[in-house]
This record gives sequence, structure tokens and C-alpha cells, in this order.
Amino acid sequence: MGIEFDDDRVDVGGVDDRRGMGLGTGGLAIGGGAGVIGVVIYLVMTFLGGDPGGGGFTQLGAGSASSTGKQESRQELSDRCNSDGALDQYTDCRLIKVYDIADTTWEDEFSQRGLDYHAPTLVFFDDAVSTGCGQASSAVGPFYCPAGEEIYLDLDFLDQLQEEYGAEGEFAQAYILAHEYGHHLQTLLGTEQQVRQAQQSNPEAENEYSVAMELQADCYAGVWSKLADQAKSGIDLTQANIAEAQKAAQAVGDDRIQSRSGGEVDQDSWTHGSAEQRKKWFTTGYSAGDIDQCDTFSSMGL
Repeated sequence: MGIEFDDDRVDVGGVDDRRGMGLGTGGLAIGGGAGVIGVVIYLVMTFLGGDPGGGGFTQLGAGSASSTGKQESRQELSDRCNSDGALDQYTDCRLIKVYDIADTTWEDEFSQRGLDYHAPTLVFFDDAVSTGCGQASSAVGPFYCPAGEEIYLDLDFLDQLQEEYGAEGEFAQAYILAHEYGHHLQTLLGTEQQVRQAQQSNPEAENEYSVAMELQADCYAGVWSKLADQAKSGIDLTQANIAEAQKAAQAVGDDRIQSRSGGEVDQDSWTHGSAEQRKKWFTTGYSAGDIDQCDTFSSMGL
């Protein structure tokens, strides 16, 4: 189902489009993953979600490859995304719009709480990309790098999520971006640094901290959905939209991914949470509309 936006204006100022500027399809060189990667088919693909105790996963170029297959300048990207029907026609434009609304939503929320805020950068890439957290291939799927405060998206993953995992709908894609934005909030609030320190101090609980962090990002995505729906210049959501996000959250649960990979479901190896946990915490955030209700760490006894 489509997303109904309150207006169609798109601001590409926060976008770094690196499509068509890839590093090739070589292997990964990960500078110590933070375990903050949001939606990753880490048991199916080559990337395993990084080392949760490590250093963190961690300008629009002269030309970039758009979803039209053509090279674009920043101005051309802006012109295309602000053309009639662009949000219905182009996935990248629609995701930029979601990013814009997330920026406005969280800036307002942090301001009301007296907290400092700045937006992450939204990076589109294909094949491979160099980040402040190391080099990553497109097999990673969407991820957030706290070292550079950047959200990385390969749009091919969104197609795979829909075609192979049944997470269909435009708001399923919005949920993925909102989840990664949730990791940025954790960086701004100091949660990411605190979790890394806790993992280093208590390595036996490393995966549990990673799960709690991922579930909190799911909860923040739910909170954003509620706040954006209530905003004057946001998104007009239906229950069908929310159901799309819930289904997407379930699709990337550790148990679902392990089952699809043909292996045993091993809870001790989980780093993101089960299908039901991910759905539960997204729903909790959406129902509450309050980040204070997203204390996944206490709920897990951490």
C-alpha cells in the first residue's frame, strides 16, 4: 500500500548519493562493527552484523546513478524528486521524503526535551561503499555508521525484502529507514557509546546488549510513526501502513532469518531479536508515541 504524504516537497540537502561511484564488488574490510546495523540478512549474506563490541559501523558527488539508471547531479536529483508524481514513481525520492520528515519530527521532539539534535546524512550506494566504520558491500543491507553519523541504503535490498521475505508495501520501506534513524538517536543520546562500553565490560552479555539496542531502534521507529502521523506536515497513516511495518519487523527477526537459511533457531546467537520481539517493540513505540517507553534494556534485565 502507498504512503499518503501531507505535501510532496522533497529536500535533498541531507543526501549523499554515491550510486555509480562504488568501490567494486570485493570483500569487506570492517573497522570493527558496532552491532548497530538495523536490517541485515546477516545469516544469508556474507556480512554478520559486525562485532557488537567494536568501534562502530562507523557531498553529493559530481555524478550519481539514480533509480532511473542515469547519472544525476544534486540539482537533477532535486528536480526529479520534486516533479509531479515522483513520490509514487521513485523509491529513492520517497525515502528521501521519509528522511526529511524524520529529521523534522526528531528535531521538534529533541527541542521540546531541551536536547541537542542534528540530522544524520542519508547515503545511497550500490555494490560497495567506504564508511567511517570500514568498507561494506551491498550484501550488508541498510545500516547506520555512528562514526560518520550516516545511514546507508542500497535500494536493491528493499526489493529483496519484498520479493523474498514478503515484507511488502511502501511503509515497510519507511520502517527500515526509521529504524536506522533510531540508531542515530542512540548516538545522539549516548546510548550507543554506553552499550559498547557495557559489551566490553561484560562480553558474555554482548549479544543481549545488541538485541536490546536493535529492539530500541524498532521502538523508536514506532514512536516516529506516531509523531509523524500527528504532525501537520508529515504522513497520514492507515492501519494497513502500520501492518506493513509490523510485517517487515517480523520478517527480519533472527528466528525467521535462521529458519529461512535452513539452520537451527539458536537464540544464543541472536543479535537483533525475534520476529515477535521486533513487532512488539515497534508496536509499543507506535502506541506510546514516547521514546521514554522504549527502555528495552531494563525489560531484558540489562
